[in-house]
Amino acid sequence: MEILFDTANLADIEKLSAIYPLAGVTTNPTIIKAEGKIEFYAHFRRIRQIIGPDRTLHVQVLATDAKGIVDDAHTLMKGIDEQILVKIPTTEPGLQAMRQLKSEGAHVTATAIYSRTQGFLAIAAGADYIAPYFNRMESLDIDATATVGALVRFAERAGTGTKVMPASFKNVAQVCAAIDAGVPAVTVQPQLLRAAVGTADVMQAVKAFADDWQATFGTSELPKLDR
Repeated sequence: MEILFDTANLADIEKLSAIYPLAGVTTNPTIIKAEGKIEFYAHFRRIRQIIGPDRTLHVQVLATDAKGIVDDAHTLMKGIDEQILVKIPTTEPGLQAMRQLKSEGAHVTATAIYSRTQGFLAIAAGADYIAPYFNRMESLDIDATATVGALVRFAERAGTGTKVMPASFKNVAQVCAAIDAGVPAVTVQPQLLRAAVGTADVMQAVKAFADDWQATFGTSELPKLDR
């Protein structure tokens, strides 16, 4: 199971990658906007330094035509590194660009997926990851859980190695629904995971354990071992 962070915040990535079993980092222009006018390539090279070579780094193109998407992909790989996954919206020009880039040996993440059909086409185009927008599908009255489950099954039958990686979650219930549907990866905002392990109920349980120990032993520490 791969858990990726949907963020470009260096402090969060550095701090939380030591806590959570992080498999990679995903970004897009909206996420980058939250960081302000950064030194783009240097910022992403720093992310790579933090996460290391074995975790995945997903960076999105800006162009909307096939040639422009391919050119953007080459620029991103040159400016950051050859191992990044180039995020490409799943449009007709995007599918054309995906096929060309895969023929060159590049790594591709198909994004902006709202339907099974888009997902099927991206898998057939050889995308390494596909990113269905879970909450946005639900907002459109689309059964997001059924959709990502169908895409997982199609990817398995197709044998392309494509990983279904839902994105655009608004709560942990949606994340769990996607995982229950069999997805091999999810990308989430760090605050969703932090909220799940830091709720008032969780913290109250931790405090109750400490209080009970204190009441029994009169201390907050384990007994010392005799040497």
